[in-house]
Amino acid sequence: MITRAGDRLQVSGRLTMETVSALFDAALESDAKGVLEVDLSQVEAVDSAAVSLLLSWLRRSQRSGVKLCFSHAPDNLMSLAHLYDVAELLPMCSDVSAQP
Repeated sequence: MITRAGDRLQVSGRLTMETVSALFDAALESDAKGVLEVDLSQVEAVDSAAVSLLLSWLRRSQRSGVKLCFSHAPDNLMSLAHLYDVAELLPMCSDVSAQP
């Protein structure tokens, strides 16, 4: 499930093959000039589909000119991203906010 509060998306529940197909079309548009934060702190379980979902959101945000970053990514999600050698493609909010 995804809830939105301004420029912050709160993702909760399971991000698995059974659930992510409904989330691919989640609205990522942002009216603000800043960064759209995707908070993953409430994610309970992930599999490789979660990595695919995040990369898909990232591509869509880049096409629409929205800066997207992820916060509170679960260790198991980051472990999968490292396994697939795509972790460096996922912008973490702490990294984005440190940029000038």
